[in-house]
Amino acid sequence: MPTATVEDYVKRLYLRQQKSARKLVPVGQLARDMNVVPGTATTMVKALADGGLVDYAPRSGVRLTRNGEQLALHVLRRHRLVELFLVKVLGLDWSEVHGEAETLEHAISDKVLSAIDTLLGHPAVDPHGDPIPSAGGKLRPGSRMSLADCPIRRPMRVTRVLDQSPEFLRFVRSCGAMPGAVLRVTDRELIAGAIRISAENARPVTLGIPAAEKILVEAQ
Repeated sequence: MPTATVEDYVKRLYLRQQKSARKLVPVGQLARDMNVVPGTATTMVKALADGGLVDYAPRSGVRLTRNGEQLALHVLRRHRLVELFLVKVLGLDWSEVHGEAETLEHAISDKVLSAIDTLLGHPAVDPHGDPIPSAGGKLRPGSRMSLADCPIRRPMRVTRVLDQSPEFLRFVRSCGAMPGAVLRVTDRELIAGAIRISAENARPVTLGIPAAEKILVEAQ
């Protein structure tokens, strides 16, 4: 059975690969994602390569093998189902559950995970709109359009919030831009690097472009 450290590495590597157009992730980047020194990350990457979870090219980078990707998706499934369970069943705030799930994802058995999935009605997304991989390791692609580049004055539904730090999630709630909310971008000031949004039952708010890029939407 993989250790918690192994699961953390393959999960971080999977998420980094989804953000990057590069075929190989530099070990230095993986070290930063894991908050460790490069030497520690290199040692772990070699161990993962020996276990058939990654392909490693010294001085070039690392990428998941098929087995590594399936393990990463299983860890993400656990993480995202646990987050939803903490919100829907235990009543925790959506800004608090990411850190809790980081720990619990390694302690949940497949039997308990299946029971949670059934209890929640086999959900497609977690509280932040992140897609939940299926039990078979399939991940449904979602919208990649953000508030920063969506059409002006057109009703848009929020589908996903990419930044899950507690501070950003509380800010998103204050703006009325949680997943499922319908809003409009009423103005876009490219020179100022900001947009103005108007959501249902919320006051108009000005967002910086970097913040807007972290909120994904689809046409209503």
